[in-house]
Amino acid sequence: MIRVDGVRLRCEDVVAVARDGAEASLSSAARARVRRSRRDLVSLARGRGLAYGVKTGLGQLEEVAIGEADQRRLQLNLVRSHAVGVGPAMPAEWVRAAMLARANALAKGRSGVREGVVDLLLRMLDRGVHPIVPVQGSLGASGDLAPLAHMGLVLVGEGRAEHAGRVADGAKALKDARLRPLRLEAKEGLALVNGTSFMAGIGALLAVDAARLVRDAQVAASVSLEALRGSAKPFDPRLAELKAHPGHARVAANLRSLLRGSAILASHRGPHKVQDAYTLRCLPQVLGPVADAVDRLSACVEIELNSASDNPLIFPGESLSGGNFHGQALAMELDHVALALAVLAGFAERRIARLVDGRLSGLPPFLTESPGLNSGLMLAQYTAAALALECRALANPASADSLPTSANQEDWVSNGLVAARKAHACLENATGVVAIELLCAAQGLEFVPQRPGRGPAAAVARLRREVPRLGEDRVLSGDIEASRRLLVEGEILTAVEAAGARLR
Repeated sequence: MIRVDGVRLRCEDVVAVARDGAEASLSSAARARVRRSRRDLVSLARGRGLAYGVKTGLGQLEEVAIGEADQRRLQLNLVRSHAVGVGPAMPAEWVRAAMLARANALAKGRSGVREGVVDLLLRMLDRGVHPIVPVQGSLGASGDLAPLAHMGLVLVGEGRAEHAGRVADGAKALKDARLRPLRLEAKEGLALVNGTSFMAGIGALLAVDAARLVRDAQVAASVSLEALRGSAKPFDPRLAELKAHPGHARVAANLRSLLRGSAILASHRGPHKVQDAYTLRCLPQVLGPVADAVDRLSACVEIELNSASDNPLIFPGESLSGGNFHGQALAMELDHVALALAVLAGFAERRIARLVDGRLSGLPPFLTESPGLNSGLMLAQYTAAALALECRALANPASADSLPTSANQEDWVSNGLVAARKAHACLENATGVVAIELLCAAQGLEFVPQRPGRGPAAAVARLRREVPRLGEDRVLSGDIEASRRLLVEGEILTAVEAAGARLR
């Protein structure tokens, strides 16, 4: 059970609910805060002064007063008018992540909504009612307005949603799940659509998945190092102590653990080669910063998840209008992770190229016993190169660009959801490259007679249960997909850690 309290939601909690179906409920302390905030909002709504979004229009229409009789209608109109998304539907786990993020932001107790709004979001999650949300349309400035509006439509019995494997209109999906739609009261439509919940929810999933991939990349690189008969001397802790980036030290320690017990390393100690290529020698210096970038994303996402991000925010006797909905901080970290994953993918592709090049590797050309008759893994490197090149294009930062909206009232936007989508595409591509590296490195080890370290040995053994050694040419797309699946499902890491190589 995940307790939604507006304070302690972690990226792993988002994964548990969005992907694994864990139940979430509003904590008693958060429920009390939400009730107090609603009382404060009602007092403000009854007062004489204007309150943005409660008794006024929105955006550049902030000076248009809205009478008490029209305040409910304003909230419904707001949700309807902002549902302007286009493109294919988001994956259900993205939508679930955003729903949990929105519930947690409202649980902060500064949004002025009734507790029933939060409860309905959480009950929809529990009963599998997933709004259909188009992937495009958010600028990430007044929050993820368009995506959140499509989500909000279902809460009022409109829009479209998926439930029990079927897509229906929002009212039917709620009814089938034995839930009742909301009738929005003052401020509630605005609180539903104003916030960074989609970029934060997707960012939480991305942070967890990217952290796993960074460890997978270290495993695959250790197999490559063994197949290429590289040296472990560059991973000496004394070197890491003299360049004290945390990711650098962590990667060096992980590589030492992975390579422990290697007969391959012992077999070529001596004057055979003074220094390895950078893609082997500089593994801590390159993968370490990638790990640090993922850590920073995780920290930023968790701050955002536990923030009140709509506008205005409600305090006793006062409504404060500001810009907590702006996603710049998160957008920049998402862009940084996209860049980091592009580096990870390009770095792995260069080791793949070295493995298949017999002049550099000392292994049979393209890792096949009969080159010429067989092409071996030649074309696998082509695919890795294509994925790495796509990552480079995606690494261009979204957060550095902006177009003004709302008649120049909203004149700098974060582009945060685009940054999240780009980073996710980089993750998918980089996972494919690491999967190919694992295939190629495992094939390279077939030509090395000595026993590898405990990490590479366990990784290759787990891979070989799904993908046999390559002899005669065969269709490789299935092999690549099998390797990728083992990475995504955590099977390779599980096997490596079971062999005693625990990765930090």
